[in-house]
Amino acid sequence: MNNEIKIIELPKIKDLRGNLSFLEENNHVPFKIQRAYWIYDVPGGEDRGAHAFTNTTEFVLPLSGGFNVETIRGEERRNFELSNVHCGLLIPAFTWRKFSNFLSNSICLVVSDTKYEDCEYMRDYVSYFNLFKKHMNG
Repeated sequence: MNNEIKIIELPKIKDLRGNLSFLEENNHVPFKIQRAYWIYDVPGGEDRGAHAFTNTTEFVLPLSGGFNVETIRGEERRNFELSNVHCGLLIPAFTWRKFSNFLSNSICLVVSDTKYEDCEYMRDYVSYFNLFKKHMNG
């Protein structure tokens, strides 16, 4: 799988009665979906995430409202503003990510290619960065 962090635009079917968007595994998201979770009712000023995964790729989508996603991959730091309900962010494994600046009533949907395992999480940034350098060099 590609290690590129990128915005993926999902199909948008326009209708006077309301629009419809969808995603399909191995099509719009380039992996088999093993898990889905959503983040909601985030109090103002709170961040979510602030970790990386060793083997998990995620697709992050704002179902309502909006929020920011900061990604760090080695030396590369990027910021994304997600507020369009038919555009999500593909985050490959070994990418540090943090969600912040949630608007009121925001809902963040995340689908991933692995089931939940606590050992997948890298929660200390310095340890992550050292492991990232080792991972990329060897």
